[in-house]
Amino acid sequence: MSETVKVKELVDNLSLEVVTGNAASLERIVTNSDISRPGLELTGYFSYYSHDRLQLFGNKEITFAERMIPEERLMVMRRLCTDDTPAFIISRDLTASKEMIQAADEHNIPVLKSKIGTSRLLGEIASFLSGRLAARTSVHGVLVDVYGLGVLIQGDSGIGKSETALELVKRGHRLIADDRVDVYQQDELNLIGEPPGILQHLIEIRGIGIIDVMDLFGASAVRGEMPVQLVVYLENWSKDKTYDRLGSDNTEVEIADVKVPRIKIPVKTGRNVAIIIEVAAMNFRAKNMGYDATKTFEDRLSRLIDENSGEK
Repeated sequence: MSETVKVKELVDNLSLEVVTGNAASLERIVTNSDISRPGLELTGYFSYYSHDRLQLFGNKEITFAERMIPEERLMVMRRLCTDDTPAFIISRDLTASKEMIQAADEHNIPVLKSKIGTSRLLGEIASFLSGRLAARTSVHGVLVDVYGLGVLIQGDSGIGKSETALELVKRGHRLIADDRVDVYQQDELNLIGEPPGILQHLIEIRGIGIIDVMDLFGASAVRGEMPVQLVVYLENWSKDKTYDRLGSDNTEVEIADVKVPRIKIPVKTGRNVAIIIEVAAMNFRAKNMGYDATKTFEDRLSRLIDENSGEK
């Protein structure tokens, strides 16, 4: 884990209500994306208490605690409070007991509340924390949302990556990051890319300088983050090199331990690279939906060969 999250960020991003807590308690740090539901702890079993995690109380935990006598409830709540416990969170708009609030106030731990169900709330918190706490890796390139597909444009310096991205933005697509893309592994199969804070919404065009894409094209021309689903590598065209003409040269590149499909596009005067990337994105999506034009061509070619062989 490379970052930390303050409890206040949870409150702001997930629209949580602060039941009790002050400015200092909301500055407490969350360092673990795992979330604990302290059911066993309420029975007095603390041998494996995950005290450094957010403590989530759903209907079962609150109902069980209500059956305790006040003195026992206060004792258990005090044991749940440690120096590194970030916060208590209550789901389903349930009511925090007086003893929970008293114990939390004694240890300066905030008590938060949400109206949504426990399972859904747990999922939203875990997703938010996983994204924020995941280790970041920076890769060189430009990330663009093309027809809802995250396309990472890479290539040698000066090949025209930023200019191609600008043309795509003009054609209605959205910029995520230019020049440097921060990526993190959402899970074993998915990679998320986002811009560094200093480069957000900005793109560099040689001869013009830095431009603000959101300022020039509007808020719909940018996006905060995007899964990296396809890598397009731009390379200078060479007459001495053989290029894939059927689309059967399927390669992958590994980024932050996730394998991402990659295609190479030769660049030379007269080629509209932006349009080619648009078509590449549409063709990639069609393949994922089960339609492969290359396979269709190969099947037709095989049938034609068989038919001609039968005539002899």
